[in-house]
Amino acid sequence: MLKRKLILIMLPLLIIASGCNLAKKPAKKPQVPSIPQSISQGKGQEPILKVYEVQTKKIKEMKLEDYVAGVVAGEMENYWPNEALAAQAILARTYVLEFISEKGGSKYGGAHISTDFEEAQAWNPDKINDNIRKAVKKTRGQVVSYNGDYIKAWFHSHAGGMTAAAKEGLNFKEAEPPYIQIVKSPCLNVGPAGKRTWYASFPKEKLRFVIKEKMGQETGEINSVSVIKRGRSGRAELLKIGNATVSAPELRIALGSMDMRSTLLTSLRIEGDNIIMEGKGFGHGVGLSQWGANVMAKQGKSPEDIIHYYFKGVDIVRLWR
Repeated sequence: MLKRKLILIMLPLLIIASGCNLAKKPAKKPQVPSIPQSISQGKGQEPILKVYEVQTKKIKEMKLEDYVAGVVAGEMENYWPNEALAAQAILARTYVLEFISEKGGSKYGGAHISTDFEEAQAWNPDKINDNIRKAVKKTRGQVVSYNGDYIKAWFHSHAGGMTAAAKEGLNFKEAEPPYIQIVKSPCLNVGPAGKRTWYASFPKEKLRFVIKEKMGQETGEINSVSVIKRGRSGRAELLKIGNATVSAPELRIALGSMDMRSTLLTSLRIEGDNIIMEGKGFGHGVGLSQWGANVMAKQGKSPEDIIHYYFKGVDIVRLWR
């Protein structure tokens, strides 16, 4: 009887002790990606880059943080909220490290990366100010990873209220990254005309030429145009232009991303000898919306909040101080 009583007394104590142990179990430590050997200065040390400057056509050696400051100045307005600039700095840093890890270096021989925005990121060191320096300094060495690898740190100007999956926004050929998910972006009703909404007119002859020369298809006489497939975010994936069926993201690049500003089309029609496109947002729509980050920063969100909103299940880790 006494033995039974002791068991009954000890059992809740064991359960409580077990609960305490569970509560104190440390969180899983994020896996830290490695710095590419070609730019590494040693563990915990800031890398050195060889950057091809398209402006001067010269390769310049610079600290990675100096390169990041130039990217932030090129990609965002330098008077924007510091938290938005800081989120951009983390992604810019991640972008260059993933770029070198994946590709080995720039298409410009001898360089790790370039200031050619068509190859990598925009870059404008002339617009670096104290606000940008503060954003870069506060995030120094921070990058975004997923399962120990650098993420594809995609970003764009304006999501038009909804971000895109990689396949629909970029015609991404690999498996859809699990950290890229479609989310509502708080940029729908903010931003200037041309980014919030846009309009473009293309002569039929220009589309016929571009689709033949750059996409290898014949349109024939263009008497009709239509969106024949949309992705989950509402973006056009496939367009029918005359006899040709073309990828909307690829047509955007072929026509020029400053003219066909997004694939979030609200109208596609023929008027006389021109094809008229209207749409929402500016950019491919995948990952972080810069105007969305602007709004979130004004709402009091931290750089980490902003990144975790647009990239799901990721870790923000520091590689150097």
